[in-house]
Order: sequence, then structure tokens, then C-alpha cells
Amino acid sequence: MKSKKTLALWATAFSLCASAASAQSLVYCSEGSPEGFDPALYTAGTTFDASSHPLYNRLVEFKVGTTEVIPGLAESWEVSEDGKTVTFSLRQGVTFHSNENFTPTRDFNADDVIFTFNRQKDDGHPYNEVSGGTWEYFDGMSMPDLIESIEKVDDYTVVFNLTRPEAPFIANMAMDFASIVSKEYADVMMEAGTPEMVNQAPIGTGPFTFQAYQKDAVIRYLRHNDYWGDKAKVEALIFAITPDASVRYQKVQAGECHVMAYPTPADIQAMKDDPNIVVMEQEGLNVGYLAYNTTIPPFDNVNVRRALNMAIDKKAIIDVVFQGSGQIAKNPIPPTMWSYNQETVDDPYDPDQAMAMLEAEGVSDLAMKIWAMPVQRPYNPNARRMAELMQEDFAKVGVDVEIVSFEWGEYLSRSRALDRDGAILLGWTGDNGDPDNFLAVLLGCDGRENSNRAQWCYEPFEELIQQAKVLPTQEERQPLYEQAQLIFKEQAPWATIAHSVVFMVMRPEVEGYVVHPLGGHIFNQVGLSQ
Repeated sequence: MKSKKTLALWATAFSLCASAASAQSLVYCSEGSPEGFDPALYTAGTTFDASSHPLYNRLVEFKVGTTEVIPGLAESWEVSEDGKTVTFSLRQGVTFHSNENFTPTRDFNADDVIFTFNRQKDDGHPYNEVSGGTWEYFDGMSMPDLIESIEKVDDYTVVFNLTRPEAPFIANMAMDFASIVSKEYADVMMEAGTPEMVNQAPIGTGPFTFQAYQKDAVIRYLRHNDYWGDKAKVEALIFAITPDASVRYQKVQAGECHVMAYPTPADIQAMKDDPNIVVMEQEGLNVGYLAYNTTIPPFDNVNVRRALNMAIDKKAIIDVVFQGSGQIAKNPIPPTMWSYNQETVDDPYDPDQAMAMLEAEGVSDLAMKIWAMPVQRPYNPNARRMAELMQEDFAKVGVDVEIVSFEWGEYLSRSRALDRDGAILLGWTGDNGDPDNFLAVLLGCDGRENSNRAQWCYEPFEELIQQAKVLPTQEERQPLYEQAQLIFKEQAPWATIAHSVVFMVMRPEVEGYVVHPLGGHIFNQVGLSQ
């Protein structure tokens, strides 16, 4: 028998979703619950969709639908000749949201910028360990070493002093982790003894304000009528959290949701044939992979990793899991990204050679775990099925696989452990259109306790990506990234699996939705026809 509380939550969720009948409310069928609402603490797109995109702004932004950097909370910026000083001129008259526990007494200013980044940089900052204090992007991108200091010139001028030039720095400032948080709100919550409310009851400057969240059920937002930019076209935005893709599709068909993400590949043709459904598609800036824990035997042996890669039938995975809506990945960056190395030779599918290599390394009766994520992602529409296919492939070379999974937030948290056993299915959608966002964040030494789930640190690779960061032009950086991809393939910290096509499904009354190449689902300029 269900509790009164459970029934009340269901009733609230139903009433929120039922408001889709109003042209003033847009309902998005999302695939999972966010881990929280402070974007700097997380890396998952599910979380960013629910937090950084509707609720926050950054100093600079990506123009939706492109990787073009445009002004955000900074109206302009200037980089010194040596590339080590970046001055941001801040926008005036920007208001923060309010809630039942907080009403701002001032507009956004330089103090908020300094607070946002210093809490991630300084171990002794009062907010450094609040809500777990795992600053995956900031640490994984070497920001603690890069940012020497941040200076407030005046209320609307901030200077970042860098230890070295950093070619992607401005684009990095448009990423989700750089969402600007209210220092005043954080101070009030700290004084009240509830600093975690910054993550649980978010206050930003974005186009929507946070209203309510019921885990695994619904998130409700209202238009921020004092927003400094173009006002949202709908009065309310509702996330109907619906993990099952077939149920999401049923809700769109029934008019209970206007937009859904991550359709089951097998359903796409039927969706395209339905006159009451619109399907948008775009080649994804993504990669799906299987990351070995390279610090634990026998996965610390490059020959074992290469043997396991050769045991995986990637063509079968593309056919079965992606239903053809993807392509085999050979590099850790997608082919649509500049510096992609066409000369890389992929691991052949060769079970006999794989078995021989394992025997040559003295590996027999190997039992391992494959972690399969519980939610659909753009780079992996069905991780469980993918893991099952790998389980069958590895059995052919004498490797016994146990498939494990956890709730999405727990999955991401546990997978960071340095002693994590086995290999993990994950993937990445680019954040800023720069190869550094894949190669350094996912495979660099600084990310080993966070975004680098292979826990891999290989000095010849590290030297190349660090050198490439400081060069000013793509022409100078490209050969280094091409060489880094060859080293990655030789060392095999991952089995690269697939690059996918991204599909977005919606009702015909939805107007203005744009598929964003960086993977986010952004609704502030989406409206509904009458």
C-alpha cells in the first residue's frame, strides 16, 4: 500500500504535467533525475539540463545551436598580449532570483564571479567542501594550476591572472561548471547553517526560476520576468522525469509532454512516419567508451587492454544497440571535431588473436565487472544491452563478465573511486568544441580522481596535450592532438565504441527548438503555437 506522502507526490506530479494543455507551459520528458542544482559539482548532462541551462548564466555563453562564444554576464573581455591576463567587463542591472528564504539586496557583480571560482580553487574556502565539494571539471581541466588569482578592479570589472596562456580559456568560461552563483545567497545560507541549500534550492540569474523538485518525478520552473536577456517564451517549464524511453514516447503521443530526449533507436522510423510527431536529428559531438581502471591488474597491462579491445565486436553493437544510428569510434574525439586523426588504425575484431594475447600475458580465468549506466545517454542508448553484447564477446576469449549498475547519481559517484574494479561504460558530449575538452578532461593526469574514469596518466600523452593548450592557433595545436590520439590508441585506456546521431522528438506545436551541438536541452527560446 502506498503512503499518503507518495500519493501526494504523484498527485502533484500529475497536476504539474497536466498543465501541458496550457500554451503557457512547456513539458519536457527528461530521462532521469539531476544529481543536484549546482552545476560546478557535477558532469552529467542530465544535471546540466535541469540546472545550468534554465537557472544560471556564465560570463560568456555559447550561441544555441553553435559553438560560437557570445557575451553573457560579461559584456566584453580582453586578453593581454602574453595571454596570461583576461579582463572581463561585467553586465550591469542583472538580477538574481529569490525564494522563500532569500531576497537579494543587490544585483550581480564582481563578488559573485570571485566567489564562484574561488570556492572551487581554494581548499580553505568555506564552500570548498559543501555538498561533497567534488569540482570535477575545475580540477580535471587543471584550473587550480592555471588560475593564479582573480582580482576585483571594481564592481563590474574582474581580472583573471593565469600562470600560462590557455587557448581554450574563454570557451571554457562558457561551460556549465562556470555558472555564476550568488555570493550573497551563499553567505545567507552559511549563516543560517544550511549551506547545502545553494545546491538544493538554487538561485541564479537565468531565464527561469526554480520552484519545486520531487526526485524521480518532476521539476517545475517559472519564467524569470526580470531576466536581463530575451524573456522565456513560456510561463512555466516542467521536467517530467521519465526514465523509460517507450513511456516518454507514449507521453509525447498523448500530448502529456511536448519534447522528449533519447528515443529508442528502434522507434525512430515509426516516429518519423507519424504526422503528429517531429523528429530532429544531428550528428553528435560525442563518444561512447568502455574505460578500464588502468591502475589495477591486469588492466594496468597495455597488452591485456588491447586484447580485450580486439574481443569486442563493435559492428554488432552499432547494429543492435544503435540500430545503425551511429558509427564505430576509433579515436577519443568525434570525427566532426577539428584535429580528428584520420590516420588512426582501429583495433581489429579478432577473438583468436585476443585470446592468444591474453595467454601470452599469463591471463587466464579472468573475471571482471562491466558497469552499465542505468539511463540513456546520447552516446549510448542502451548501456545494459551493450554490456550484454560485450559479456558474450569476452566469454569467447575466456573472460567471465559480471554486469553491475547503480542509480545514476550513485553510478557517477562510485565510478570515480581509484580502486573501482573492472571497466565502466560511459561517454562524453563536447562542452566547448575544443579537443582539449575531450583529451585533457577525460584522459589527462589532473582528472584521475574525477573525470578520467580510466585513472590513466601517461607522460608522453600528457606532455602533448599540455603543450597544445598554450599554443594560440588551431594550426599549431592540431599536430599535437593528432599525435596524442595515436598514443591513446597504442596505450588503449579505453575501448572506443561509438559516435552517435542525436535525435530530438517533439510535438508539432513546439516552436523554436534548436538541437545544440554541445548536447544541452535548452528551452528559454522555445514556444508553443496556439
